[in-house]
Amino acid sequence: MIYFDSAATTLEKPPQVPRISAWAMTHLASPGRGGHAPGMGAAELMYHMREQAARLFHVGDPERVVLTCNATHGLNIAIRSLVGPGGTAVISGYEHNAVTRPLYAIPGVKVKVAAGALFDPDGVYAAFEREVTPDVDAVICNHVSNVFGFIQPVDRIAKLCKKRGVPFIVDASQSAGTLDVDLEGWGAAFVAMPGHKGLYGPQGTGLLLCGGEAQPLLYGGTGSLSARQDMPDFLPDRLEAGTHNVCGAAGLLAGMRFVSQKGVGRIHAHERALAGRMMDRLERVPGVTVFRGDSQSGLCSILIDGMDCEDVGEELAHRGIAVRAGLHCAPLAHQTAGTQDTGTVRLSFSAFNCSDQVDRAAAVIRTLAGTAEK
Repeated sequence: MIYFDSAATTLEKPPQVPRISAWAMTHLASPGRGGHAPGMGAAELMYHMREQAARLFHVGDPERVVLTCNATHGLNIAIRSLVGPGGTAVISGYEHNAVTRPLYAIPGVKVKVAAGALFDPDGVYAAFEREVTPDVDAVICNHVSNVFGFIQPVDRIAKLCKKRGVPFIVDASQSAGTLDVDLEGWGAAFVAMPGHKGLYGPQGTGLLLCGGEAQPLLYGGTGSLSARQDMPDFLPDRLEAGTHNVCGAAGLLAGMRFVSQKGVGRIHAHERALAGRMMDRLERVPGVTVFRGDSQSGLCSILIDGMDCEDVGEELAHRGIAVRAGLHCAPLAHQTAGTQDTGTVRLSFSAFNCSDQVDRAAAVIRTLAGTAEK
Protein backbone atom coordinates (compact mmCIF):
# COMPACT_ATOMS: atom_id res chain seq x y z
CA MET A 1 0.00 0.00 0.00
CA ILE A 2 1.06 3.57 -0.69
CA TYR A 3 0.03 5.62 2.33
CA PHE A 4 -0.58 9.30 1.59
CA ASP A 5 -2.79 10.22 4.56
CA SER A 6 -0.24 11.37 7.12
CA ALA A 7 -2.14 14.63 7.72
CA ALA A 8 -4.73 12.40 9.43
CA THR A 9 -2.19 10.17 11.18
CA THR A 10 1.27 8.91 10.32
CA LEU A 11 0.89 5.17 9.84
CA GLU A 12 4.54 4.16 9.47
CA LYS A 13 6.35 4.94 12.71
CA PRO A 14 9.99 4.75 13.70
CA PRO A 15 10.41 1.20 15.06
CA GLN A 16 11.32 2.47 18.52
CA VAL A 17 7.85 4.00 18.95
CA PRO A 18 5.83 0.75 19.12
CA ARG A 19 8.73 -0.98 20.87
CA ILE A 20 8.88 1.41 23.83
CA SER A 21 5.06 1.65 24.02
CA ALA A 22 4.84 -2.13 24.36
CA TRP A 23 7.64 -2.15 26.93
CA ALA A 24 5.91 0.52 29.00
CA MET A 25 2.71 -1.51 29.14
CA THR A 26 4.37 -4.23 31.19
CA HIS A 27 7.05 -2.27 33.04
CA LEU A 28 5.55 1.09 34.07
CA ALA A 29 2.65 1.84 36.41
CA SER A 30 0.91 5.17 37.16
CA PRO A 31 3.08 8.23 37.86
CA GLY A 32 2.46 9.92 41.19
CA ARG A 33 0.56 6.92 42.56
CA GLY A 34 3.28 5.11 44.46
CA GLY A 35 6.90 5.08 45.57
CA HIS A 36 7.60 1.67 44.01
CA ALA A 37 9.87 1.18 41.02
CA PRO A 38 7.13 0.88 38.32
CA GLY A 39 5.46 4.07 39.58
CA MET A 40 8.68 6.02 39.90
CA GLY A 41 9.79 4.81 36.47
CA ALA A 42 6.54 6.11 34.98
CA ALA A 43 7.03 9.49 36.65
CA GLU A 44 10.57 9.68 35.28
CA LEU A 45 9.42 8.84 31.76
CA MET A 46 6.67 11.46 31.91
CA TYR A 47 9.18 14.09 32.90
CA HIS A 48 11.57 13.09 30.12
CA MET A 49 8.66 13.39 27.67
CA ARG A 50 7.93 16.92 28.92
CA GLU A 51 11.61 17.86 28.74
CA GLN A 52 11.84 16.65 25.14
CA ALA A 53 8.74 18.60 24.16
CA ALA A 54 9.99 21.71 25.96
CA ARG A 55 13.25 21.61 23.99
CA LEU A 56 11.49 20.99 20.69
CA PHE A 57 8.82 23.67 21.09
CA HIS A 58 10.66 26.33 23.12
CA VAL A 59 8.85 25.98 26.43
CA GLY A 60 10.83 27.41 29.35
CA ASP A 61 9.38 25.10 32.01
CA PRO A 62 8.74 21.41 31.16
CA GLU A 63 5.90 21.39 33.71
CA ARG A 64 3.96 23.62 31.31
CA VAL A 65 3.80 20.72 28.83
CA VAL A 66 0.50 18.91 29.42
CA LEU A 67 -0.29 15.44 28.06
CA THR A 68 -3.68 15.30 26.34
CA CYS A 69 -5.67 12.70 24.40
CA ASN A 70 -5.23 14.59 21.12
CA ALA A 71 -5.11 18.13 19.74
CA THR A 72 -8.89 18.46 20.06
CA HIS A 73 -8.66 17.79 23.79
CA GLY A 74 -6.01 20.48 24.15
CA LEU A 75 -7.96 23.00 22.07
CA ASN A 76 -11.05 22.46 24.20
CA ILE A 77 -9.02 23.22 27.34
CA ALA A 78 -7.48 26.31 25.75
CA ILE A 79 -10.75 27.68 24.42
CA ARG A 80 -12.70 27.04 27.63
CA SER A 81 -9.91 28.69 29.63
CA LEU A 82 -10.22 31.95 27.70
CA VAL A 83 -13.69 32.23 26.16
CA GLY A 84 -16.74 32.23 28.40
CA PRO A 85 -20.49 32.58 27.72
CA GLY A 86 -21.15 35.70 25.68
CA GLY A 87 -17.47 36.00 24.82
CA THR A 88 -15.81 36.88 21.52
CA ALA A 89 -13.22 34.95 19.55
CA VAL A 90 -11.46 35.70 16.26
CA ILE A 91 -10.50 32.72 14.11
CA SER A 92 -8.98 32.28 10.67
CA GLY A 93 -10.99 31.17 7.67
CA TYR A 94 -9.22 27.81 7.66
CA GLU A 95 -10.07 26.42 11.09
CA HIS A 96 -10.90 22.78 11.82
CA ASN A 97 -14.05 21.64 13.62
CA ALA A 98 -11.76 21.06 16.63
CA VAL A 99 -11.85 24.85 16.98
CA THR A 100 -15.26 25.83 15.66
CA ARG A 101 -17.38 23.24 17.47
CA PRO A 102 -16.00 24.01 20.96
CA LEU A 103 -16.59 27.72 20.29
CA TYR A 104 -20.16 27.30 19.12
CA ALA A 105 -20.89 25.09 22.13
CA ILE A 106 -20.33 28.11 24.40
CA PRO A 107 -23.64 29.94 24.99
CA GLY A 108 -23.86 33.34 23.31
CA VAL A 109 -20.36 33.24 21.86
CA LYS A 110 -19.52 35.65 19.04
CA VAL A 111 -17.12 34.22 16.47
CA LYS A 112 -15.48 36.62 14.03
CA VAL A 113 -13.79 35.03 11.01
CA ALA A 114 -10.63 36.70 9.70
CA ALA A 115 -10.81 35.20 6.22
CA GLY A 116 -8.19 35.76 3.55
CA ALA A 117 -7.72 34.23 0.13
CA LEU A 118 -6.06 30.83 -0.15
CA PHE A 119 -2.22 31.02 -0.12
CA ASP A 120 -2.35 34.77 0.60
CA PRO A 121 -0.60 35.35 3.96
CA ASP A 122 -0.80 39.12 3.59
CA GLY A 123 -4.54 38.95 3.04
CA VAL A 124 -5.00 36.74 6.08
CA TYR A 125 -2.93 39.07 8.24
CA ALA A 126 -4.90 42.10 7.01
CA ALA A 127 -8.12 40.33 7.99
CA PHE A 128 -6.80 39.72 11.50
CA GLU A 129 -5.74 43.35 11.73
CA ARG A 130 -9.34 44.35 11.04
CA GLU A 131 -10.95 41.90 13.44
CA VAL A 132 -8.63 41.82 16.46
CA THR A 133 -9.74 44.49 18.91
CA PRO A 134 -9.07 44.81 22.65
CA ASP A 135 -12.53 43.42 23.52
CA VAL A 136 -11.70 40.04 21.93
CA ASP A 137 -11.23 37.22 24.45
CA ALA A 138 -9.00 35.04 22.25
CA VAL A 139 -7.54 34.73 18.78
CA ILE A 140 -7.30 31.19 17.41
CA CYS A 141 -5.41 30.23 14.27
CA ASN A 142 -4.01 27.04 12.84
CA HIS A 143 -0.39 27.14 11.78
CA VAL A 144 -1.10 25.08 8.66
CA SER A 145 -4.46 24.31 7.03
CA ASN A 146 -5.21 20.59 7.17
CA VAL A 147 -7.05 20.84 3.83
CA PHE A 148 -4.67 22.82 1.63
CA GLY A 149 -1.37 22.92 3.51
CA PHE A 150 -1.59 26.73 3.60
CA ILE A 151 1.03 28.02 6.06
CA GLN A 152 -0.63 30.92 7.85
CA PRO A 153 1.34 33.94 9.13
CA VAL A 154 1.27 32.98 12.81
CA ASP A 155 4.47 34.91 13.60
CA ARG A 156 2.84 38.15 12.49
CA ILE A 157 -0.50 37.32 14.06
CA ALA A 158 1.28 36.57 17.35
CA LYS A 159 2.90 40.02 17.31
CA LEU A 160 -0.46 41.62 16.55
CA CYS A 161 -2.08 39.82 19.48
CA LYS A 162 0.71 40.88 21.82
CA LYS A 163 0.43 44.49 20.66
CA ARG A 164 -3.34 44.54 21.22
CA GLY A 165 -3.30 42.55 24.44
CA VAL A 166 -5.33 39.58 23.21
CA PRO A 167 -4.46 35.96 24.13
CA PHE A 168 -3.36 33.79 21.20
CA ILE A 169 -4.10 30.08 20.71
CA VAL A 170 -2.24 28.18 17.98
CA ASP A 171 -3.44 24.89 16.53
CA ALA A 172 -0.19 23.19 15.50
CA SER A 173 -1.85 19.96 14.37
CA GLN A 174 -0.29 20.12 10.91
CA SER A 175 2.99 21.83 11.80
CA ALA A 176 4.38 20.17 14.93
CA GLY A 177 7.32 18.12 13.72
CA THR A 178 7.67 19.84 10.34
CA LEU A 179 7.80 23.59 11.11
CA ASP A 180 9.28 25.54 13.99
CA VAL A 181 6.71 25.77 16.79
CA ASP A 182 7.75 28.38 19.32
CA LEU A 183 5.55 28.89 22.40
CA GLU A 184 7.76 31.53 23.99
CA GLY A 185 8.68 33.29 20.75
CA TRP A 186 5.01 33.65 19.85
CA GLY A 187 4.04 34.61 23.36
CA ALA A 188 1.06 32.32 22.87
CA ALA A 189 -1.37 31.52 25.65
CA PHE A 190 -1.64 27.95 24.35
CA VAL A 191 -0.33 25.75 21.56
CA ALA A 192 -2.14 22.46 20.95
CA MET A 193 -0.90 19.53 18.87
CA PRO A 194 -1.51 15.81 18.33
CA GLY A 195 1.10 13.17 19.01
CA HIS A 196 0.08 10.86 16.18
CA LYS A 197 0.83 13.03 13.15
CA GLY A 198 4.12 14.84 12.58
CA LEU A 199 5.51 13.70 15.94
CA TYR A 200 5.19 10.01 14.95
CA GLY A 201 3.71 9.01 18.30
CA PRO A 202 0.75 6.73 19.03
CA GLN A 203 -2.88 7.66 18.45
CA GLY A 204 -4.62 8.89 21.57
CA THR A 205 -1.80 11.26 22.49
CA GLY A 206 -1.39 15.02 22.25
CA LEU A 207 0.28 17.96 23.93
CA LEU A 208 -0.94 21.31 25.20
CA LEU A 209 1.81 23.88 25.70
CA CYS A 210 0.66 26.40 28.28
CA GLY A 211 1.94 29.94 28.19
CA GLY A 212 -1.00 31.28 30.19
CA GLU A 213 -3.35 30.27 32.96
CA ALA A 214 -5.55 27.28 32.24
CA GLN A 215 -8.84 25.98 33.59
CA PRO A 216 -9.44 22.24 33.99
CA LEU A 217 -11.75 20.49 31.55
CA LEU A 218 -11.74 17.25 33.56
CA TYR A 219 -11.77 16.90 37.34
CA GLY A 220 -10.50 14.00 39.40
CA GLY A 221 -7.47 12.41 40.98
CA THR A 222 -3.99 13.66 40.19
CA GLY A 223 -1.85 11.91 42.80
CA SER A 224 -1.21 15.30 44.41
CA LEU A 225 -3.03 17.33 47.10
CA SER A 226 -5.46 14.45 47.54
CA ALA A 227 -7.06 15.89 50.70
CA ARG A 228 -8.44 18.86 48.74
CA GLN A 229 -11.65 18.83 46.70
CA ASP A 230 -10.49 21.42 44.18
CA MET A 231 -7.98 20.73 41.44
CA PRO A 232 -4.33 21.60 42.10
CA ASP A 233 -3.41 25.13 41.10
CA PHE A 234 -0.15 24.10 39.41
CA LEU A 235 0.72 22.47 36.09
CA PRO A 236 0.67 19.87 34.79
CA ASP A 237 -1.50 18.34 37.55
CA ARG A 238 -4.22 20.96 37.13
CA LEU A 239 -5.01 19.65 33.63
CA GLU A 240 -4.14 15.96 33.95
CA ALA A 241 -6.94 14.35 35.96
CA GLY A 242 -7.03 10.58 36.07
CA THR A 243 -4.59 7.88 35.03
CA HIS A 244 -2.06 8.93 32.41
CA ASN A 245 -1.62 7.24 29.06
CA VAL A 246 1.91 6.21 30.00
CA CYS A 247 2.27 3.80 27.07
CA GLY A 248 1.25 6.58 24.70
CA ALA A 249 3.60 9.05 26.38
CA ALA A 250 6.46 6.58 26.00
CA GLY A 251 5.81 6.25 22.28
CA LEU A 252 5.41 10.01 21.94
CA LEU A 253 8.77 10.53 23.61
CA ALA A 254 10.38 8.15 21.11
CA GLY A 255 8.61 9.91 18.24
CA MET A 256 9.81 13.35 19.34
CA ARG A 257 13.35 12.05 19.69
CA PHE A 258 13.14 10.75 16.13
CA VAL A 259 11.97 14.16 14.90
CA SER A 260 14.74 15.94 16.80
CA GLN A 261 17.42 13.60 15.49
CA LYS A 262 16.22 13.75 11.89
CA GLY A 263 15.64 17.50 12.04
CA VAL A 264 12.41 19.42 11.67
CA GLY A 265 13.78 21.36 8.70
CA ARG A 266 14.90 18.22 6.88
CA ILE A 267 11.53 16.53 7.38
CA HIS A 268 9.72 19.59 6.07
CA ALA A 269 12.00 19.86 3.04
CA HIS A 270 11.46 16.17 2.24
CA GLU A 271 7.67 16.44 2.47
CA ARG A 272 7.59 19.65 0.41
CA ALA A 273 9.74 18.03 -2.25
CA LEU A 274 7.33 15.09 -2.50
CA ALA A 275 4.31 17.39 -2.62
CA GLY A 276 5.99 19.53 -5.28
CA ARG A 277 6.79 16.45 -7.35
CA MET A 278 3.18 15.29 -7.12
CA MET A 279 1.82 18.71 -8.08
CA ASP A 280 4.25 19.02 -11.00
CA ARG A 281 2.97 15.75 -12.41
CA LEU A 282 -0.73 16.36 -11.81
CA GLU A 283 -0.80 19.94 -13.09
CA ARG A 284 -0.03 18.53 -16.54
CA VAL A 285 -3.01 16.17 -16.47
CA PRO A 286 -6.16 17.48 -18.23
CA GLY A 287 -9.15 17.60 -15.92
CA VAL A 288 -7.15 17.72 -12.68
CA THR A 289 -7.26 20.85 -10.51
CA VAL A 290 -4.30 21.25 -8.16
CA PHE A 291 -4.45 23.69 -5.23
CA ARG A 292 -0.95 25.12 -5.09
CA GLY A 293 0.67 28.19 -3.59
CA ASP A 294 3.98 29.61 -2.39
CA SER A 295 3.06 29.46 1.31
CA GLN A 296 2.39 25.71 1.41
CA SER A 297 3.55 22.72 3.42
CA GLY A 298 4.10 19.16 2.21
CA LEU A 299 0.48 18.46 1.30
CA CYS A 300 -1.42 18.37 -1.99
CA SER A 301 -5.18 18.80 -2.52
CA ILE A 302 -6.76 18.08 -5.90
CA LEU A 303 -10.05 17.67 -7.76
CA ILE A 304 -10.79 15.56 -10.85
CA ASP A 305 -13.39 16.97 -13.21
CA GLY A 306 -16.44 14.75 -13.49
CA MET A 307 -15.65 12.66 -10.41
CA ASP A 308 -16.92 13.09 -6.87
CA CYS A 309 -13.94 13.37 -4.56
CA GLU A 310 -15.25 10.56 -2.34
CA ASP A 311 -15.38 8.31 -5.42
CA VAL A 312 -11.80 9.27 -6.24
CA GLY A 313 -10.75 8.32 -2.73
CA GLU A 314 -12.48 4.94 -3.02
CA GLU A 315 -10.98 4.22 -6.44
CA LEU A 316 -7.51 5.03 -5.14
CA ALA A 317 -8.07 2.83 -2.09
CA HIS A 318 -9.05 -0.06 -4.35
CA ARG A 319 -5.73 0.43 -6.12
CA GLY A 320 -3.75 0.40 -2.87
CA ILE A 321 -3.33 4.17 -2.43
CA ALA A 322 -4.57 5.68 0.85
CA VAL A 323 -5.71 9.32 0.71
CA ARG A 324 -8.33 11.49 2.42
CA ALA A 325 -11.37 12.78 0.50
CA GLY A 326 -14.23 15.08 1.46
CA LEU A 327 -14.40 18.06 3.78
CA HIS A 328 -11.64 16.85 6.13
CA CYS A 329 -13.58 18.00 9.23
CA ALA A 330 -12.92 21.59 8.13
CA PRO A 331 -16.00 22.94 6.31
CA LEU A 332 -14.96 26.51 7.10
CA ALA A 333 -11.73 26.08 5.14
CA HIS A 334 -13.70 24.88 2.13
CA GLN A 335 -16.12 27.78 2.43
CA THR A 336 -13.19 30.20 2.46
CA ALA A 337 -11.51 28.55 -0.54
CA GLY A 338 -14.75 28.02 -2.48
CA THR A 339 -14.68 24.21 -2.44
CA GLN A 340 -17.56 23.65 -0.02
CA ASP A 341 -19.67 21.94 -2.71
CA THR A 342 -16.97 19.53 -3.82
CA GLY A 343 -14.48 18.99 -1.01
CA THR A 344 -11.05 17.88 -2.16
CA VAL A 345 -8.87 14.81 -2.42
CA ARG A 346 -5.88 15.25 -0.12
CA LEU A 347 -2.51 13.56 -0.49
CA SER A 348 -0.22 14.09 2.49
CA PHE A 349 3.28 12.81 3.07
CA SER A 350 5.66 11.78 5.82
CA ALA A 351 9.36 11.19 6.37
CA PHE A 352 8.85 7.58 5.22
CA ASN A 353 7.41 8.30 1.75
CA CYS A 354 9.56 8.38 -1.38
CA SER A 355 9.57 9.73 -4.94
CA ASP A 356 8.75 6.36 -6.49
CA GLN A 357 5.50 6.23 -4.53
CA VAL A 358 4.62 9.71 -5.79
CA ASP A 359 5.22 8.70 -9.40
CA ARG A 360 3.15 5.53 -9.08
CA ALA A 361 0.25 7.35 -7.47
CA ALA A 362 0.36 10.16 -10.04
CA ALA A 363 0.13 7.58 -12.83
CA VAL A 364 -3.00 6.09 -11.26
CA ILE A 365 -4.60 9.52 -10.86
CA ARG A 366 -3.78 10.28 -14.48
CA THR A 367 -5.64 7.11 -15.48
CA LEU A 368 -8.66 8.03 -13.33
CA ALA A 369 -8.78 11.50 -14.87
CA GLY A 370 -8.72 10.00 -18.34
CA THR A 371 -11.58 7.68 -17.44
CA ALA A 372 -13.60 10.58 -16.01
CA GLU A 373 -13.18 12.57 -19.26
CA LYS A 374 -14.89 9.80 -21.20
